[in-house]
Amino acid sequence: MWLSFSRSVQRLIQPQYVLLSKVCVHKVHSSRTRFTDGCYDGLYPGHIHTTPIQKALLAVGSGVAALQNPYRHDMVAVLGETTGHLALINLREKMRNDPEGYTILTERPRIRLSTLNLSEMSSLPDGSFGREYCRFLEDNHVTPDSRADVKYVDNEELAYVMQRYREVHDLLHTLLGMPTNMLGEVAVKWFEAAQTGLPMCTLGAVLGPLRLNPSRLQQLFTSLGPWALHNGRRARCVLSIFYERRWEQNIEDLRQELNIEPPPVILSATKK
Repeated sequence: MWLSFSRSVQRLIQPQYVLLSKVCVHKVHSSRTRFTDGCYDGLYPGHIHTTPIQKALLAVGSGVAALQNPYRHDMVAVLGETTGHLALINLREKMRNDPEGYTILTERPRIRLSTLNLSEMSSLPDGSFGREYCRFLEDNHVTPDSRADVKYVDNEELAYVMQRYREVHDLLHTLLGMPTNMLGEVAVKWFEAAQTGLPMCTLGAVLGPLRLNPSRLQQLFTSLGPWALHNGRRARCVLSIFYERRWEQNIEDLRQELNIEPPPVILSATKK
């Protein structure tokens, strides 16, 4: 029944999705170091204008696809963009009211392979934020360039806030000490749901546990979940940190600055 419903929704949105994709005549260049405007539709490169009905169709279809396969980052990205307007406004205000966050909104830094010197960061001392971030990338076989570019947010500054959220996601994994297996991703989503208010994060936090086995489910509800929610609520806005200027900082000092407690358990970087 669920598979039939999923296929029906995907058939419903597929023509709409193709039509929207054809509208986009400019592609986002992933190597750009800044999130610039003034190129497409008066907003930003790669922007696709959508009506509320189109956004609803995209939200439903991407939500179903993401539920079937949480590792479909493209569908998770579409879901976040089409449902997160109010949360993005709130996050932007937090950044504007923070001196470091305001600098980020002004300078528009990007976290890409083209903007990072990973070899230099790898040579930093153990325990430094930059070295631990590189270790996270190596252990979990991920890259900073895996994050999709924003397309469906109809405000240039809010689009950058969403892009920044995506690009600091792996940095949150590093700060929280969570790998990219299902339990680690769900724990990070619980933190992000409490921290950002993005509906996509809340949905992931609610539905993600359904994919955990009983032992990991118990681990989530008894230790990791409460820890993630508590720290997500009390931590400083994680988008207001200029991480690119913090690579040499000790990760424990950065956690203390952000009001993030160390994880209650250490998870290995596995896909189980």
